[in-house]
Amino acid sequence: MKSGGVKGGRARTRAKSPAEALSMEGRRVLITGAASGIGKAMAAIFALAGAGLILVDIDERSLQRTTKDIAGDSREVAAHVADLSKKEQIDGLWTTIAGSLPDTLINNAGVYPMRDYLEEDADSLERTLAVNLKSAFWMCQAFIRERRDKGGVMINVSSIEAILPFKKDLVPYSVSKSGIIALTRALARDYGRDGFRANAILPGAIRTPGTGRLVRKAVSTVNLDLMKTGYDFQSRLALGRWGKPEEVASVALFLASDLASYVQGALIPVDGGFLSS
Repeated sequence: MKSGGVKGGRARTRAKSPAEALSMEGRRVLITGAASGIGKAMAAIFALAGAGLILVDIDERSLQRTTKDIAGDSREVAAHVADLSKKEQIDGLWTTIAGSLPDTLINNAGVYPMRDYLEEDADSLERTLAVNLKSAFWMCQAFIRERRDKGGVMINVSSIEAILPFKKDLVPYSVSKSGIIALTRALARDYGRDGFRANAILPGAIRTPGTGRLVRKAVSTVNLDLMKTGYDFQSRLALGRWGKPEEVASVALFLASDLASYVQGALIPVDGGFLSS
């Protein structure tokens, strides 16, 4: 039986210090949706932890800016532009990186469309599912195939909306993020004995460019319904504040590290206590 991580083998005679266990030296991490927000924060913290990075996003300009920002902290960083809603581009990505495969995969790419459920159409639904769920499905499949004899770490980003839908007009989003939970748990069950760890992060109330646009929209259009949703949402935050992308990234670093060697199939909210209130 493998150890459930990427650093298996005999037990060490000396326990690692917490700093050693958190180190990503000698590791390579692939992060999707890395150009901004939570993905960018993840790239930054993994660079500081010593990881080599493979950053993927559809936004070439922002991806280049992120790569430049963290280049000084990373021992190795490569950027790849890809539309992850298209399986052929996912396949092409794995062909491109065949000589420098990651041992850790973070599926963070996502879209956040707001639309009345009764106005939803097939194209819009497919786009949301393709980016938020199907891309993670195919990325994990390729990762496991490439590392079948080595094991690795998979971290999938879901959402509190998968557990407790709160914001109106997000039915396809909630469905896609619920699928991420099912995918993560199924992979944890099927491939744990092959040395793979799979866990999910459920962010909520995180200040990102996307959530910032929602706040500005509510104010600029005097959207009372959206403003009320924001007030009700804020009132549920047990910590009384919104979180920062870096606070989600820190949890991802923990899950990727040896400190989380016995964490499998877990759903970890990073939501300031929203789901507990």
